[in-house]
Amino acid sequence: MIEYVKGQLVDIETQYVVIDFNGLGYQLFCPNPYVFERSLEQEIQIYTYHYVKEDLIRLYGFQTKKERNLFERLLNVSGIGPKGALAILASGAPDQVVGAIEKEDEAFLVKFPGVGKKTARQMILDLKGKLEDFINIPLQADGQLAAEPLAFSSSNDSLEEAEEALRALGYVEKEIKKVRPKLEKENLSTDAYIRKALQLMLRL
Repeated sequence: MIEYVKGQLVDIETQYVVIDFNGLGYQLFCPNPYVFERSLEQEIQIYTYHYVKEDLIRLYGFQTKKERNLFERLLNVSGIGPKGALAILASGAPDQVVGAIEKEDEAFLVKFPGVGKKTARQMILDLKGKLEDFINIPLQADGQLAAEPLAFSSSNDSLEEAEEALRALGYVEKEIKKVRPKLEKENLSTDAYIRKALQLMLRL
């Protein structure tokens, strides 16, 4: 297993980042790639999970080991694949997810893309009482990766990128349109827009 990739961050897309290590570009699919936007063209380290199936081989990237471990726990739940697990982690609210599982709050869990009542119930059955290590999990790494929301003079591009990232996570236009009016009032970085949008969606 590849524990981590360390190299220069050379590209950020809606679903993944690319890290150059000695001329080899590693494509790492992340919960929220834009969380790394302050580190573009800098050397960073991302923890990885190598996912291998008959029809899919991918490297997934995470800011911390705990974030990666939570991803692995979610993958063990029947009905949750990598895309669904990434959408849950992208919300930046793992404490809320753990709390919903412990309280058996299916109504909260079904707000995530691809999580229906059956999958929510399965999450509760499989994970309740087994996620103590993830309470108060710090998803923002120390140093330059702990990006505070940045302000831009022309934020529409950042908002458009954020909406594309939300679509990549599985959110539909109807859900995005509900939160867009509140997002348009802000002047944020792409990462900050994504996190704010996801938090707003969890409250709908």
